[in-house]
Formats: sequence, C-alpha cells, structure tokens
Amino acid sequence: MSTIEKALAKLKEKQQNSVDTSAGNETVEPAQEPVKTDAVDSQQPAQQNTDGTNQKDDMDGAQFGKALTIPLDVLDEAGYVSLSSKRKLINEELRAIKRRVLSNAFGPISDTLDASNLVTVTSTSPQEGKSFTSINLALSIALEQDKTVLLVDADVLKPSVTKKLQIEEQVNEGLMDYLLGDVDDVRDIIYRTNVENLRFIPAGKSSHLSTELLASERMAQLALEFVSRYPDRVVVMDAPPLLGINETVVLANLSGQIIVVVEEESTKVAGLKQAIEQLDKDKAIGFVVNKTKKNNSVTGYGYAYAYANHK
Repeated sequence: MSTIEKALAKLKEKQQNSVDTSAGNETVEPAQEPVKTDAVDSQQPAQQNTDGTNQKDDMDGAQFGKALTIPLDVLDEAGYVSLSSKRKLINEELRAIKRRVLSNAFGPISDTLDASNLVTVTSTSPQEGKSFTSINLALSIALEQDKTVLLVDADVLKPSVTKKLQIEEQVNEGLMDYLLGDVDDVRDIIYRTNVENLRFIPAGKSSHLSTELLASERMAQLALEFVSRYPDRVVVMDAPPLLGINETVVLANLSGQIIVVVEEESTKVAGLKQAIEQLDKDKAIGFVVNKTKKNNSVTGYGYAYAYANHK
C-alpha cells in the first residue's frame, strides 16, 4: 500500500471512529478557543494610534486605510467557519486541520521544512472544494489570538476566492498585477479585512501569461519574501489543480506545506497518485477529504497527514 493509500485509509478509520459521525447535527460543543468579537468590526483594527487612526504595520502598503468588508453572517449561513459564538461542526473539523498546519509551521518539525509557514492548497481536478477549504483554513487560523494569516488567491486561471468572499467590487490590483510588474511592492496588493487577523491578496487582472507567471522567477522571489519578511505569519495560497496545469507543481513546491483536497467518492486514486508523484517528497503533504458522507448527508471534512514518499 502506498503512502497515499495509507493516509487515506487512516483518515477513513478516524472518520468511522469519530464521535461526531453519530451526532447527525452540524452543531457541536467546541473546544475552548477564544472568539474575538471585535474581529468583525472593520472600524476597530488590531492597533491604533493615540488619535484613533489606524496604525501601519509591515504588511501595509498602498491599500492601507481600506478594509474589505466580508459579509461574515452570509458566509456563516453558507457553511463556512463561523467567527461568531455559534457552535458549528465545521469549526471543529477545521480546528484539527489548523492545529496540524500550525504545528508544521512553528513547531519542532518546522526546522526540517523550508518555507514551513507557506501553505499551498490544491486538488487533482476542479470542483473538489480547494477554494472552500482555503477560505475555511484562513478563517480558522484568524481565530487564533496571536497569528495573522494572509490568504492569497493564486488560482489565476479561474479565481474564485474573491467571489466566494463577496468582495469583488472592493478590490482592484492583485497577484497578477504584481507578477506582471505593474506593482513593485507586494505590500501594495495586500488588503486588510474586517477580520482582525486576516489579510488578503486577490488574483488581480487576467492575462494570457497567467499560468507561466505562476512558475516565474518573480513568483519564486515573492514566495521567498513571504517566508523571510513574514516568518511569524501563515500564508495560505489557493492554487490551481495539479493535473493538467504543470505550473501548479512549481508553485506548490515553493511551499513548505501542501494540502491536497480530495472529494470523497469522486477523486480517483490513480489521478491522486499521479498528482502527488510530481511534488517534492520533502514537503509536508496533507490530505483533506471534502464532502464526506455522514449519516447519509453530504457534509464535513476529514484530515490525514503524511510525508509522501512516492512509493
């Protein structure tokens, strides 16, 4: 049995043994994690000057003074991680994923990973839930008191994060503008949001060079800048699918962690193996199973983690 099959089998066993599978209800009692009630107020940033104006930090540039207003109540109703005091199963499921990601990024294993705080979320094919997972992982990390997360819409061929967050009319320049050289400083494409610890880089303008630019030297330098300039932050990149887009492999291998989203009963194991074989074996590669079936309903996540040894 390959590492991939072992990881997926381990995940299936965890799901079957989980006490949540018998609940049949999306609301559960969460572990104690502080919910920052001021995180949803775009007029109350984390730090202010004595005169009440926003205080710049090392992620602020040309977009400073703006805060994207994400309709958190709408996202909550749509099944995303809740930043309110509401108790939801998806918060529990993402907490398990988040803990592993943060442990890899800042725990003992981080010394063995290059770019451990840089996380690429991808899948083998479209429509398997990678963007949904990227957003939820970022929201879950943003609940941490001492962590800032930067969410990057790097699926420049078919960007969807901005649309899912319902902030299309609030953004302009983004990743592609930077990669094309129209923006010189990455800080000028980083947007604050009404979630205190969440920053965002949109995909930006469309270009016929989109995929090539993901594998460019400028993208590699940007990844290095994410790691060197913001070593205490988590950067989550929503990337294109692995199969059929060679540049995704180059992009993913810039990260210390790679999360591959798998749709239960849809993703083919052969395709998954083909995709994973292209990735750097020294990366921390995790698998998130999306749309798992619980009590005949389609909901939920599962998580298994392993180093892929390509055997």
